[in-house]
Amino acid sequence: MAHTSDHIEMKVPAKPEYVGVVRLTVSGIANRLGYSYDDIEDIKIAVAEACTNVVNHAYEDPEDDPLMMINCGVFDDRLELIVADKGGAINIEDLKQGNGPVSSDQPIEELKEGGLGLFLIETLMDKVEITGDSGVMIVMTKFLQRDEVEQSDNGISEQITEQ
Repeated sequence: MAHTSDHIEMKVPAKPEYVGVVRLTVSGIANRLGYSYDDIEDIKIAVAEACTNVVNHAYEDPEDDPLMMINCGVFDDRLELIVADKGGAINIEDLKQGNGPVSSDQPIEELKEGGLGLFLIETLMDKVEITGDSGVMIVMTKFLQRDEVEQSDNGISEQITEQ
């Protein structure tokens, strides 16, 4: 029986101390849906990166009442996470430029909060879309693999067969 999706929405201040709150909430939702431990870890990192992006880049002016909007779409076969801000238009191509190869002369602080975050999100999630009209919206999708033998990256089954 396929049912329509549930939606969970959160609005939290765009401050570093709330990134963990969002990460925990999303982790709880993913856990309830039956994602594997590894997938939940991936989702948590991706969401934290997207939120950190908002915290660091969305609001230059503190008068803006900086908020980040998180929307979780719960479907039978996937989790869709949207992290959005209203920080004014941003050039998506500029955001994506950070995806390129990491240059060795870039300070590590920049890498942690800049383009590397986006690169990481795209690596961890199955589908990532970014729009940026009146702010930036990152839509991340993670598909749910149910009742399958866990495959690790090297193709060897994670299930231990001890007799």
